Amino acid sequence: MTPGQTIDVERLEVAEGDTVELDGVLLIADGDKVTVGTPTVDGAKVIATSQGEGKGKKIIVFKYKPKVRYRKKTGHRQLYTRLAIDKIVEPKASQGEPTKKVRRRKKEVTESGA
Repeated sequence: MTPGQTIDVERLEVAEGDTVELDGVLLIADGDKVTVGTPTVDGAKVIATSQGEGKGKKIIVFKYKPKVRYRKKTGHRQLYTRLAIDKIVEPKASQGEPTKKVRRRKKEVTESGA
């Protein structure tokens, strides 16, 4: 995604013209600089504006059982919300040096004088 791009997501309870913050960012790529999350990038957000709701293409569901005269045809149209991407906010911690995870040390077992 890039700022200015529009995407369709599963329906959100947001009015048209409102701002939405999406925080489950999996990857950020800016030229040669790539940040990959494990599973998400901590502190990264995507700020988008809602452009209204719509319906997707119709999907036909046809159930059929041979020799029993059973046929059932139904359709489904999934609702979606169209979002315009305004800004991608990178985490502040990853702009400097990467954070180092602390490893737990095993407790030393001492032998008692027996």
